[in-house]
Amino acid sequence: MAGLGGRGAAGAALALVMVSAAGCGNGSRHSPTPAEQAASAAASLAARGGDALASASAEAGRRLDEAKGGLNAKDQVSLGAVTLDGDGRATTTVTARNTASAAKSFAVQVNFTDGGGNLLDVVVLMVKDVAAHGSGHGTARSNRRLHGEVRANVGTALRY
Repeated sequence: MAGLGGRGAAGAALALVMVSAAGCGNGSRHSPTPAEQAASAAASLAARGGDALASASAEAGRRLDEAKGGLNAKDQVSLGAVTLDGDGRATTTVTARNTASAAKSFAVQVNFTDGGGNLLDVVVLMVKDVAAHGSGHGTARSNRRLHGEVRANVGTALRY
């Protein structure tokens, strides 16, 4: 798994918009939902010509909002190696480890980046009904064809 240490313009814009959205407001302590964060990122990316990526980011936010009452579970999720399938779409296996004493589901945002850390695509995978103290698996697949060196990292993971 690669981090986003070398973020490019699109990745930096996404991170900047998400941080900016978290810090703005009228003094209330409202934290933006994942959908609100993704919508802000989508607007910023669309303005810069990244319509397909902006659309994927907005859809990812909507999917994350399905995890009502979700708790941060990023440390309970791991990704496998990235491969390009026959259609040129990037895939990676997702493993969600449930540390709770009851069955839980996971909403996992997977960011596909290039070798320089530039964000190429965003998908959300739902790993449903993972047994207590067990692991669940799924495959994240990019929304569009990607090429070159493609990496994946966990953007957000919620256990609910």
